[in-house]
Amino acid sequence: MKKKLWLIYAIVTTITWGIWGALIELPEKAGFPATLGYSMWALTMLPCALVALKLINFKLEYNLSSILYGLLIGLTGAGGQLILFEALRQGPAYIIFPIVSLYPVVTIALSVMILKERTNKRSWVGIVLALIAIFLLSYMKPENLEVKGYLWLGLSVLVFIMWGVQGVFMKVANNKMSAESIFTYMAISGILLVPFALMMTDFSQDINWGFKGPYLAAMIQVLNAIGALTLVYAMRYGKAIVVSPMTSLSPMITIVLSLVIYSVFPNTPMIIGFVLALIAIYLFST
Repeated sequence: MKKKLWLIYAIVTTITWGIWGALIELPEKAGFPATLGYSMWALTMLPCALVALKLINFKLEYNLSSILYGLLIGLTGAGGQLILFEALRQGPAYIIFPIVSLYPVVTIALSVMILKERTNKRSWVGIVLALIAIFLLSYMKPENLEVKGYLWLGLSVLVFIMWGVQGVFMKVANNKMSAESIFTYMAISGILLVPFALMMTDFSQDINWGFKGPYLAAMIQVLNAIGALTLVYAMRYGKAIVVSPMTSLSPMITIVLSLVIYSVFPNTPMIIGFVLALIAIYLFST
């Protein structure tokens, strides 16, 4: 059972992030900007961190190494999210999302080269299928919009690298400190970047401060926070080369829920990606 703990946590992350992906547009469509949604996410990380600390009797590790690793993991994750917002303001989402979604490639490459992680042939097949599925699941139809230079491309690649590196840092840190301490510093990092999210927000526009604004955003963002916590646990018990691509398959859950909730039927690439994702998960779990 202990050998499968990584799989259980990875599945929880995949499901919670998948549900979050299907619902996150609700407050945005209701007039609550994504940057403020980030702020709500950072706040929802705090109660999850308290729950995690309770599990270790609030014995937070505060030596220099733990603080640096925790903040590095948190800032590469949360910082990447803010940079992604800026990239989407300037460039086409149908190109940006496929680039960013393939960040597990960085995690896998660094895990093999630096951490010397290895796995069996079945899992390697699953990894390859998962990477193909991730790309297809993030496919979006081209849209006509005004592209502002090429800075968005550089920002997209930066997010791709930051999120990929985060997975390796998370795995290394799990061998040096508790998962609960890692997540707590991730929560602190998210809060530290809230002022930047506020500066990126256009407060001149009409913002929905009612239930469908910050309150609904908080209820949805807590799913993101829970997924981040279980991701840390998945990295503790599993290999980064497998955990990273598997948890990145959350869009398959999003597709199913979007079909049920919004009656949005996925395009052909997404359907193929969905099938490949199911096969990959099966290979990882057997």
